[in-house]
Amino acid sequence: MTKPSIHIESDTHPTHGRIWKLVATQHLPQPIDAVFPFFADAYNLEKLTPGFLNFKVLTPKPIEMRSGREIRYKLKVHHIPLKWKTTILDYDPPHRFIDNQDAGPYALWHHTHRFEPTADNAGTICTDTVLYRPKGWLLAPLINKFFVQRDVTNIFHYRFNKLEEIFPHPAESSSTR
Repeated sequence: MTKPSIHIESDTHPTHGRIWKLVATQHLPQPIDAVFPFFADAYNLEKLTPGFLNFKVLTPKPIEMRSGREIRYKLKVHHIPLKWKTTILDYDPPHRFIDNQDAGPYALWHHTHRFEPTADNAGTICTDTVLYRPKGWLLAPLINKFFVQRDVTNIFHYRFNKLEEIFPHPAESSSTR
């Protein structure tokens, strides 16, 4: 199985200026029909977020995922309580959905989730592409360098580990029963 990867590079956005692009890729040994529904449940984001962020979904259950759906959250970043509101810009099950931060800790957060079946259809390749810019105007590059890039990378590593627990290789899950 391919090891998960994270890559972050600087980029330019027409309205936000300098931004950063994170691409995180993970192969899960379960079919797309098992993987996508997990991601389509916004409440599962609580399972994929480290506890120190105290991340909670505020939008009442059930959340019907669709284009135009607004979802509200609360969390703590470096012990500072924050509210976060996103809108699902595009919802194309089981292949993709895109969420965009309307209000929250970033000047820009645009997250594309892609799901592709492996060649044998037994697994799923999950690719997250996040275009982001920290708040802080001229200080944003320093804020990214010393805080945000490290935090976001650590959050995705945590997420990789949780997803490996939730979607184990079929041979591993049957041997541990």
